[in-house]
Amino acid sequence: MLTSDTWTAVRLTAELAALTTVILLIVGTPLAWWLARTNVWWKEGVATVVALPIVLPPTVLGFYLLVALGPQGPGGHFASLWGARTMAFTFEGLVIGSVIHSMPFVVQPIRNAFQAMGERPLEVAATLRASPARAFWTVAIPLARPGFLTGAVLGFAHTVGEFGVVLMIGGNIPGETKVLSVAIFDHVETGQWREASILAAGMVTFAFAVILAMTLIEKRFARAGA
Repeated sequence: MLTSDTWTAVRLTAELAALTTVILLIVGTPLAWWLARTNVWWKEGVATVVALPIVLPPTVLGFYLLVALGPQGPGGHFASLWGARTMAFTFEGLVIGSVIHSMPFVVQPIRNAFQAMGERPLEVAATLRASPARAFWTVAIPLARPGFLTGAVLGFAHTVGEFGVVLMIGGNIPGETKVLSVAIFDHVETGQWREASILAAGMVTFAFAVILAMTLIEKRFARAGA
C-alpha cells in the first residue's frame, strides 16, 4: 500500500501538470500564432529562446530559475508584495518553472499547426468580411485543433516527468513541492524499493498511454484530412 505522503505527491503532480498545461495553452497560443504569422527577421531568435529548455540541462535551467525566484531575484521582490521572502521552494515557484521548462512542447506543435493551415482559409474568411479576430477564433483555432491536442498532451506529460528543474527550485517539501519524480528519488534514497517500483511502473504506464494517445490523435486527424 502507498502511504498518504505518496498519494499527496500524486495529487500535487496532477495539480501542477494541469495548471501548467492551462497556463501554457493560454500563453503559448498567441506566441505560436505570432511565430507562425510574423515575418520579422528576429522571430527565429525568439523561437530559439522558447526552444532552449529542450537542450539545456535541467540543472542549468533550474539553477537560473532558483536565482530568479530567490530572495535577491525578481521572484523574491514579487513575493515581498504578500510578505514572503522568496518564490523558490513553493508550489507557485514550481508552476513558473514548469511553464518555462515545458513551453517548447506546447508552443511548437501549435505553431506547426498554424503554419500547416496555410493562408487560404484566412483569405476566404476575409472575403466573407470576417474580422481578423473572428477569423482567428472561428477558422484558425478549429483548423489547428490537432496541434492544440498534441501540445496539451505533451505539456502535461512533460510536466509530470520533470525532475531536475523541480528538485532545484522546489526541493523535497511534502505537500508543497514533493511531486512524483521527487518521491521516486526519495524512496530510492531511503531504500523503499517497493514504493519506488510501484511509482516507477505507474510512470511507465502513463508514458505508454501518452505515446499511444499521440499516435491515435495523429491517425484520427490524418483520416479526417484525407
